[in-house]
Amino acid sequence: MRLGIKGKQVVGVTSLVAAVVVALSLVHLANLARVSLAESKARAELLVNAIAQRAREVEVKNSDPYAALRGDPGLRSILTSSLLAQDVTYAAIVDPAGNAFVHGDVAFEGQPLQEGADLAGVIAMSAPSQIRAIYAGQGRNLEYRQPLLINDKEFGSIRIGVSTLLIRHDLNDSLRGAAATALIALAIAVLVAVLLAQLLLRPIHVIRGGLTRLGRGELGVQLDLHQADEFGELGTFFNTVSEQLSTDRSQMAGQVAKLESAVEHLEDAVAIVGPQGTVMFANPAMRTLLPDVVVGASLDTAIARDHPLRRLSEQTLLSRESRGPVPAVFPATPSGEAGERLMMSHAIKDKDDELVGIMLIARNLEYLSQVQSTIRYSRKLAALGRLSAGVAHEVKNPLNAMMIHLELLRQQFGSAARRPAVAGARLALAPAVRDVDSEEAIQHVDVIATEIRRLDEVVQGFLKFSRPEDLKLQPVPLNLLIQEVVPIVQPEADRAGVTLIVESSDVPDVNGDPAMLRQAFLNLALNAVQAMAGGGTLRIRSEAARGRRVSIAFADTGVGIAPEHLQRIFDLYFTTKEKGSGIGLSMVYRTVQMHDGEVEVQSTPGAGTTFRLLLPQA
Repeated sequence: MRLGIKGKQVVGVTSLVAAVVVALSLVHLANLARVSLAESKARAELLVNAIAQRAREVEVKNSDPYAALRGDPGLRSILTSSLLAQDVTYAAIVDPAGNAFVHGDVAFEGQPLQEGADLAGVIAMSAPSQIRAIYAGQGRNLEYRQPLLINDKEFGSIRIGVSTLLIRHDLNDSLRGAAATALIALAIAVLVAVLLAQLLLRPIHVIRGGLTRLGRGELGVQLDLHQADEFGELGTFFNTVSEQLSTDRSQMAGQVAKLESAVEHLEDAVAIVGPQGTVMFANPAMRTLLPDVVVGASLDTAIARDHPLRRLSEQTLLSRESRGPVPAVFPATPSGEAGERLMMSHAIKDKDDELVGIMLIARNLEYLSQVQSTIRYSRKLAALGRLSAGVAHEVKNPLNAMMIHLELLRQQFGSAARRPAVAGARLALAPAVRDVDSEEAIQHVDVIATEIRRLDEVVQGFLKFSRPEDLKLQPVPLNLLIQEVVPIVQPEADRAGVTLIVESSDVPDVNGDPAMLRQAFLNLALNAVQAMAGGGTLRIRSEAARGRRVSIAFADTGVGIAPEHLQRIFDLYFTTKEKGSGIGLSMVYRTVQMHDGEVEVQSTPGAGTTFRLLLPQA
């Protein structure tokens, strides 16, 4: 049986009082035993002295002591009356052989008298031993013995028997009052313990009631404990904690409301299912997708057995592990939407690793594709805006140069035409033209041609970057594609003293356009070789990557890229080379974007650069 604090306190106080009462009773019993034994010895000693005195008087008058003692009425009277003394069972004079020749009971005269334990020896024992001697067995006789001397010779002995049974009876009579007192003390102790427990434990009951109210979810629970002790401090601390819990719970309720609002507006269909398959929450997207999935409904009745979401939930509940993402096609139903979805499940467990529910998520891949397409289109528009600004800037400079040099050419021809001539205009014109500095004029014309070609390259680059191209996606073996690029790059690498290393083992095919990927790889490889004018190592490494992707890395040991240039390397026409066009890396970035891939760049000035392309597997 489980005892409460009150019961434990009552039992403790009662036990303590009982222990004290028992200890005092034992002390009292020991004292009574010692006093009873001492009184019995005193009475026996008094009888022995009386018998000895009378025996000496009889012995003086008669020469036959045994007969005289046996026939002396005074001695007989003393022995007979001794039987009436308290706790005395017999009184006798015993000869040296142990036979009672004079006995208080005439029937025992002439018979051997069995010797009992020495009363003086028992009195000399410790209190516990005295109590054991008195209360052992059915009782026994203790003897007080004294030698009887005649003419200074031992004639016999006087033996007085004291019964422990009679002493025990006297002690029990004396203890009855003490026992009644002990019981009254125990009753009073129990009553006092109950009252004390009620008084001392009241604050604990008040605190317990407050905790119970908190457990039921009540807010702002306050305790009325105005005590100047530890319980008062505990009550103050409880009130402080209760206020903090109330504040935290209000904030949490607000956060939960915000979270529910956010989940309610998610495009993803979300539902939370209990361990027994009961729907605990479903957002509007889930209810639109599967109208029967409402709070309180069972998945067994809300979703068909062969539905992908039903199978995923059953697998998660059985394995207790999260699953997905898993693509699936939801069948068309009279009440639900159909289409391709990406399903995921998350097992929700408590601190003891017990399953408390699962979260089901169904994501609309069509909507996701639209979002991704919108993002790609936005990126392309942003890039196109940057390109337009770059093209406008790059077209303006050549045109200005062309205008300046054309004006210079016009001035030279104009000055030659104004020279004086004696002959007519036709005859004067020919010498003037011949006098023009033809070499200088040719230089101006060359500059104009060069700038026009540069303007043409800018326009062509702009057209390549902005013109939509149709991707011819197909499985592309990367090993073969790299082998096609290496022979083109190898002569340039040999001239620059660059060692070309290809690390490509069993790599999955990628889904891409072979021509566009080949040009992108070629641009990266040539840029890497050109970055190592003093020689170095170009390492081309391809391998499988996370998320069903393939990684192709171009790592060189060249001069690296300055940190301030890293953010601009994919901008059209941005270049740090003396004769660079600034188109190659922009085309690489555009190609990777069109293949739904990613480009990662790591560069350390003076140590080298690594371009890493991540392309989807076929």
